[in-house]
Amino acid sequence: MKNDFRIGVDAGGTFTDFVLAERSGDIHLFKAPSTPEDGTLAIANGLQQIADKFNRPIEEIITACDLCINGTTVALNALIQMKGVKVGLLCTNGHEDSIEIRLGHKEEGYRYDASYPPAPQITPRDLRFPVRGRVLADGTEHEPLNEQDILDAIEIFKKQNVEAVAISFVWSIRNPEHELRAKQLIEEHMPGVFVCCGSEVYPQIKEYTRTSTTLVNAYLSPVMSSYVHKIDDYFKKLGAEQPVRYFQSNGGLAVGDIMRERAVNAINSGPASAPQAGLHIASPFGIDNIITVDMGGTSFDITMAKSGRTSLNRDIDFLRNRIGVPMIHVETLGAGGGSIGHVNTFGMLEVGPQSAGATPGPACYGKGGTLPTVTDANLALGYLEPNAVLGGSVTLDKQKAEVALQQHIADPLGISMQDAAYGVSAIVNQNMANAIRRITIEKGYDPRDFALICAGGAAGMHIISLAEEMGIKTILVPKIASCLCAFGQIISDIKYNYLATQMMIMSPSANLDALNNKLEELEKQGIQKLLEDGFSESDIVIERTMEMRYVGQVHECNVLIPNGFIDADKAQVILDRFHKRHKELYTYDELDSKVELVNIEVSVMGKISKPQLPTLPTQVEDISQAQTGTRSMLFEREEGWVDTPIYDGEKFGAGATVTGPALIQEPTTTLVIKSGWQAELHQTGTYKLSPAA
Repeated sequence: MKNDFRIGVDAGGTFTDFVLAERSGDIHLFKAPSTPEDGTLAIANGLQQIADKFNRPIEEIITACDLCINGTTVALNALIQMKGVKVGLLCTNGHEDSIEIRLGHKEEGYRYDASYPPAPQITPRDLRFPVRGRVLADGTEHEPLNEQDILDAIEIFKKQNVEAVAISFVWSIRNPEHELRAKQLIEEHMPGVFVCCGSEVYPQIKEYTRTSTTLVNAYLSPVMSSYVHKIDDYFKKLGAEQPVRYFQSNGGLAVGDIMRERAVNAINSGPASAPQAGLHIASPFGIDNIITVDMGGTSFDITMAKSGRTSLNRDIDFLRNRIGVPMIHVETLGAGGGSIGHVNTFGMLEVGPQSAGATPGPACYGKGGTLPTVTDANLALGYLEPNAVLGGSVTLDKQKAEVALQQHIADPLGISMQDAAYGVSAIVNQNMANAIRRITIEKGYDPRDFALICAGGAAGMHIISLAEEMGIKTILVPKIASCLCAFGQIISDIKYNYLATQMMIMSPSANLDALNNKLEELEKQGIQKLLEDGFSESDIVIERTMEMRYVGQVHECNVLIPNGFIDADKAQVILDRFHKRHKELYTYDELDSKVELVNIEVSVMGKISKPQLPTLPTQVEDISQAQTGTRSMLFEREEGWVDTPIYDGEKFGAGATVTGPALIQEPTTTLVIKSGWQAELHQTGTYKLSPAA
C-alpha cells in the first residue's frame, strides 16, 4: 500500500485541479470549485472525489502517497487584490522615496504618458522610516547604526498595527550586520510580527530591486504562512508521512517552512509548473524545445523551455512591483474562453482583456451573461456541441450565443453573425500569437524551432491556428491538458536558489579565487538544506548561472556556466557563452570589449522519482468506430461551412490517426483538426498534430 500514489493539487482562482498518479502509470484528473476563504475546503472536496473513485477512505489514500504537492494562487491573488498585510519599511537615511521614484521608470508603452498614474505603494510614505548608519560598497562601516532611529520607528509601527517589517539598507549585500541588528530589535520589541531583510531575500546588487522585492515578501509572507499552516495541519491530520511540498515560481518544490518566509517565491506558483509538464510530455518524442500555452476561462498563459531548460525571468515588473528573485517566465494576457468581444470607440472589433468570468459567464452559459465571448464564438462556429453540459451544471445555449454576437458585434459593424463569430476567433488567435512572439522572437528565439504544448480545456480549439501563424509544425496535446499544471507539480524536483553579487572583470587571466569561493559557499548552503530534507548526495544536482555585461552597459545577460572549479579554460567557455547569448538577444556582440561579471546564482535541486506516463493499447479497429456524428463547422471564411466528423477520443488506441477536417472530443478538452493537418495518438496518451503528408 505504501507509495501507491502521488497527488498534485493546483489551486486556481475558479477551480482547484487534482492529479493523482498511480505507481502503475495511470493518471486520474479531478476538479473542485476553489474556496479562497479556506483552501482546505476545496482540497477536501477533491480528495473525497478521489476516495469515492477508489472506494478507499481519504486517510488511507493520503497515507499511501509518497508526496502531496500543492500549487497555489494565494500569494498572486493577494498581490492582485492588494490584500496583503500592513508593512513598515526601515531603509537607509535618504532612501525613503527610492521605492516610489522607481529609478525614474515607467512601464513600456506609458513612458511619455503624463496622465499614467504612479504605481500603488505597498508601504505608504508615513510607514517608511530612515535609519542613520552607512555601509560602503567594500563592506566597511562608514557610519555606525543608529539604533534609536529603529526604536522610534518601532513605537510608530506598534501604534499603526504594522503586521510585517521590511528592512533594506544600502550595500547590505556586502555587510549585512546593520540589517541583522535591526531585525533583532524588531523581533525583541514586536514579537509575532513578520520581519525580513533585503540581504536575505535578494542578496544581489540593485538597491531599488532589493527593496521592492523585500517589501513584496513582507507584504505576502504572513498571508502565505496562514495558508501553509492550514494545509500542513490538514494533511498531517489525514496521516501524511511526508511534509506537503509547495510549488515555487522558480519551477521547483519547497517545504512549507521555506514558503512561510519567502512568499515572494510563490507568486507564479500555478502556471510555473507548465514547462516541467510540457518537457515530460515531449520527452517520448525526442523534443526538448517547447512552448506551452494554457487557455483557461480568463487568461492565456505562455511559458517556454529551450534545450530542456525553462526560461527564467529576473528583475522584472510584476503587477507594477519590481521583483528580482528568479521566476519562470510566464507571459499572461486576457485571452480566455470568457474574454469579451466588443466594438471599440473607433468602430473596430476587439477581444479582451475584459472577461465574463465564471459569473455571469459567457452568454451561452445562461447564467445572466449577455456579452459575446470567445466561448460563444466557438459555439457559434460549431466547435462546441450545442446543449453540451460543462462541469455538470452548465448547459451550452447556442441561441443565446448567437443573439449576443448579433446584437453586440454583427449589428454595430453591419456584418453577419457568422462573420462576427469568425472575427472574434481570429482576433483572439492573433492576440495569442503576438504574446508567443514576445516570449520567443523578442527574446532571441525562433518559434519555428519549438513544439507547441497545448494545455487548458479551451486551447485545443485554437492551437492549430496559432501554429500556422507562428510557422510551427509540431503540436502536442496530452489527454491531461486541462490539468497540465497540476501534473507538472508531481514531476518537479525540490529546488532552492542562492544568489550573490560578485563584481569583477571576467577573463581567463583574472584572479578567480574569490569567485570560486563564493560559488562553493552557495552550493554548500543548498546541499546542506537538501541533506536535511532527506536527500542523498547522489540525488542532488547543481546548476550555475551568471549575470554579465559589457563594461559600461546597464543591463545584464544571464548565462549558464559549467560546474566545478573555474579555471582559465572554463573562464573562456563562459565568455564565449556570454558573447553568443548577447548576440541572440541584441543581434551583435563585441568580442574585443571587456566583460563584467555582476551577479551569480546557484540552483541546487533534489531529484525526485517521476511517475511513468500510461501506455495505451494499440488501435485495432478502424477509427470510424469512434465517430459519434458530424456537425457543420466554419474553419476558414474562404472555405465556408464544412460537414465535419466528430470522434470520441476515449475510444482511440495508440496509433489512431485522424486527418482534418475533424473534431476530437476528450472528457476535459476539445481538439479542432483543420484541413491539411492530422492528429496521431501516441501510446503515452498524447496527440501529435502535424501537417498532413
